[in-house]
Amino acid sequence: MDESSHDEPHQDTLGGRLNWLRAAVLGANDGVVSTAGLVVGVAGANASADTLLTAGLAGLLAGSLSMAAGEYVSVSTQRDSERAALDQERRELARTPEAELEELAGLYRQKGLSAELADEVAVQLTRHDALAAHAETELGIDPEGLANPWHAAWASFLSFTVGALLPLLAIVLPPKGVRLPVTVAAVLAALVLCGWGSARMGRAPVPPAVLRNVLGGAIAMAVTYGVGALLGASGV
Repeated sequence: MDESSHDEPHQDTLGGRLNWLRAAVLGANDGVVSTAGLVVGVAGANASADTLLTAGLAGLLAGSLSMAAGEYVSVSTQRDSERAALDQERRELARTPEAELEELAGLYRQKGLSAELADEVAVQLTRHDALAAHAETELGIDPEGLANPWHAAWASFLSFTVGALLPLLAIVLPPKGVRLPVTVAAVLAALVLCGWGSARMGRAPVPPAVLRNVLGGAIAMAVTYGVGALLGASGV
């Protein structure tokens, strides 16, 4: 067997990897950026450490719960749609099995198989598991691999919390004079790590992912700090 085939991503493993990326790595990235923007903006208004801690904790809790709820709703909607499509396919297989067999063979012919081979493949897969064959080929769904909304929600909640803790601790633990530079350095380092991790796990180029992450986080912190400094100077 060609050794390079071990490095080639298969559809099922790649799909699972990307689902966890969306719920975990990107959740942590959101936690870093949103909390950093919040605490840096409050710090720009010359707030005390207690105020920074309160604002950061409130942002952490609100963000993690929002991420978990949004992920649960999104994945639940996706799963409901997939279940409805599978139920429809089951009814069609029960009512018109011959027509469904011909449809499956036609799909394989569209993929480039000869008519004879397409018919044989359709017959064999239908005998083995007709629903799985139609779900994969016609709908692009794995009946045994539907996403779990609770798993996605918990992954988002935990990853956002972990990501948000870094800028929160970086802004409240150091002395006042070095809070901002320590926080900015810690956040940018975390964004580099998140960009690298998402690119590696998704088998995408690393430099563009890291650059997007760092630029996005830097812009967010610069804007919120500027707003906080203006509001603090005006006494609002």
